[in-house]
Order: sequence, then structure tokens, then C-alpha cells
Amino acid sequence: MTSPPTNCWQNYYTPETVAEAVALLQRYDGQARVIGGGTDLVVEIRRGLHRPVTAMVDASRIAGLDAITEENGYIMMGCGVTHSQIVRNAQIIDRGTCLAESCSVIGGPQVRNVGTLAGNVAHALPAGDGTIGLLALGGEIEVAGIDGTRWMAVEDSFRGPGKSRIDRHREVLTRLRFRPTGMREGSAHHRVMRPQGLCLPIISMAVRLQLDDGNTITETRISMGPVGPVPYLAKPAIEVLVGNTASDELFSKAADVALSSVSLRASKYRASHEYRAQMVRTFLPAILARAVARATTAKAVPKGTGS
Repeated sequence: MTSPPTNCWQNYYTPETVAEAVALLQRYDGQARVIGGGTDLVVEIRRGLHRPVTAMVDASRIAGLDAITEENGYIMMGCGVTHSQIVRNAQIIDRGTCLAESCSVIGGPQVRNVGTLAGNVAHALPAGDGTIGLLALGGEIEVAGIDGTRWMAVEDSFRGPGKSRIDRHREVLTRLRFRPTGMREGSAHHRVMRPQGLCLPIISMAVRLQLDDGNTITETRISMGPVGPVPYLAKPAIEVLVGNTASDELFSKAADVALSSVSLRASKYRASHEYRAQMVRTFLPAILARAVARATTAKAVPKGTGS
């Protein structure tokens, strides 16, 4: 890593265990900061958007937390797992498709090779693509601190733009997990972005749903961003879908209900409110239909991952 700007940090640690990472954070008593791939944090530090810290604690090299495994009915990802690992992982492609799709559109190849999903979640931006995919899957995160570890639903970790319930000066996000899709289940993600593709999305959406044998939707989750201060779980639209037979008309109704429950941004540099709304009306029904197709055929070929 290149030398940091003056007054950014003085020491950089690469602990090999969670206990060592937590001990380092406690030693610095709020003057250290956890870092993963650094693709967001380092850029923001260089721009002066974070107060200087004395030390960085790099959690991406903790032994055993750089792999994707299946344990106790969950697909588990360590905090060192990169976006590229997720995009290439056969388990996630087949049984967490929307996460593979969402991670595949983050930055360019260099960013995906270094950036981590754990960092994406901990950074708590309203439109983090990996976060949107994990939220749709009903993901959970494990956080380690001086008092031990705890699991929480990913949606419960957000407090506001860039604000997390994880104390990033004293705690480490160690693992992430989700229950893989099963029989008659599918998921999908879509991102609308500017042509160069390397900036934040205009709108990012993901869905997970389950069908019964008559194509009635029995369970679903819809996540969206940026449509407010935190990644959004579209509960009003979910209520419209559950208990009804999958159809184009139903999906269009769900998109309208989702729009009625969110506050879309308007920006002269990125997109107007009207444009974002039209993208939701266009692509939310499309990804719902794609998730249905995956649920009924048991075949998932992610878009945008090179598969």
C-alpha cells in the first residue's frame, strides 16, 4: 500500500485472529479504525471525510475468514471475502444469485479483486450494491467485540448514510451469512447506472421469492437503494406480492406500491426523480419475473458476472 497522506494514520496492523484484532482496537481506545479492502475508506480519508486515526486494523487477513463455506444451513462468508470471490462462487451463483449479480457491478475488476462485502456492509452507504443483494437474501452479520460475538440482521445494522450500528473503532464485522435458496425459490438483481459504470447506482434493486406449486408467491423480499438514508426493504410491496399468483400485472402493481413508499433522490448530475421512478417501474417487474423463472426452472445464469 502506498504511504498515507500526513495525519491519516501512523500504524497499520494485519492481525491473524479476531481476538488480536479486537485487542488492538481496545488498546487504541477509539483511535483505531477497522479496514477491509479499503476501496471506499481510503478514498474518503484522502478526501478529508473522516477524522484522522492513529492506527488501521486490517481485518481482511484474519486466518479462516477469507473463504466461502456452507455451515448449519447457511452460506457463510468471512470478512476477507472479496466481491470477485463471490461472483465466481458456484454456491452463490446457484443459491444466492442476486448477490453474485450485485457484487459483479461494483467498480471495476481491480476494485472487485480487493474490495470486500463486509466492507460494503460496514460502510453503510444507502446504495451499496453488495448490501442490496445481501439484504434481499435476508442476510445476517456477525460482529465481534470485547464482550464476545453477536449476530444481527443486516437491515438492523444501518443508522443513516455512512452510519453503522457496528462500532468500527472497537468492533469487527467478522462473518456474513444467508440461507441459500431452495426448491421453488429464486433471486435476481438489477442496477441502473451511468454509462461508465464506475460510480454509485442511479437505482439498485434485488428480490428473493418463493413459489408454491400453483405459482402463488409464499415468501419474498425486495431491497432497494438509494431511496432513503439506509438500504430499503420494501415491505409495502412485499405485502402486495405474498399470497398472490405471480403475473406481470401483479409485479407492476408491486412497483407502484414500492414507489409510493419511498423518497427518490433528484440530482442534475446523475438522475431526476422522474427518471429514477421510471427505472423502478421498468426493472422491478423485470427482476421479479427473472426470479420467478429461476424458481420454476431451478436454473440460474447470473447477468453481468461473465457466467
